[in-house]
Amino acid sequence: MSSDIPTREEAFSLLKEYNTTESLIKHALAVEGVMRYFARKRGEDEEKWGIVGLIHDLDYERFPEEHCRKTEQILEKNSWPKEYIRAVVSHGWGICTDVEPRTELEKVLYAVDELTGLVVTTALVRPSKSVMDLKAKSVKKKWKDKRFAAGVDRSIIEKGVEMLGVELTELITDTIMGMRDVADEIGLKGDA
Repeated sequence: MSSDIPTREEAFSLLKEYNTTESLIKHALAVEGVMRYFARKRGEDEEKWGIVGLIHDLDYERFPEEHCRKTEQILEKNSWPKEYIRAVVSHGWGICTDVEPRTELEKVLYAVDELTGLVVTTALVRPSKSVMDLKAKSVKKKWKDKRFAAGVDRSIIEKGVEMLGVELTELITDTIMGMRDVADEIGLKGDA
């Protein structure tokens, strides 16, 4: 790594070094897009937020049993800034780490990680197969059906909503908006 602050290219290269599964790479790109959107909306560092979103599941394909802990080791070995590492590790709070999200960046990552999965699944069952015409109302309708996207832990999203002090509808809308920015890359441009 050329400097202490990783570039987007370095982060993406590292992601692809540890991940070959298309769905995991698309998930990383979706979370990156959402994090960038939130950073712009909140007047934060878009590059930093995006990179943290991109790299958050770095270890998941190869080391699912050591999720977050292995990423921490990999990023430390690559001399990443401590605040980037802490942010990534905090998204596993209560699941696989005890690092509680404290900063706005960490809270947003925690809240949107699972939510992007629900948004993707909701978009894919629509005729357009797109996030471009997706509304929060449709996602909330699917939210109620616990069998739909059963792997999405809604309680984590609810904790994230509480941490951020926002309404669920607002979080869903902002997540959709962030995913629209990367709809092509994540295969959800559809026919809309």
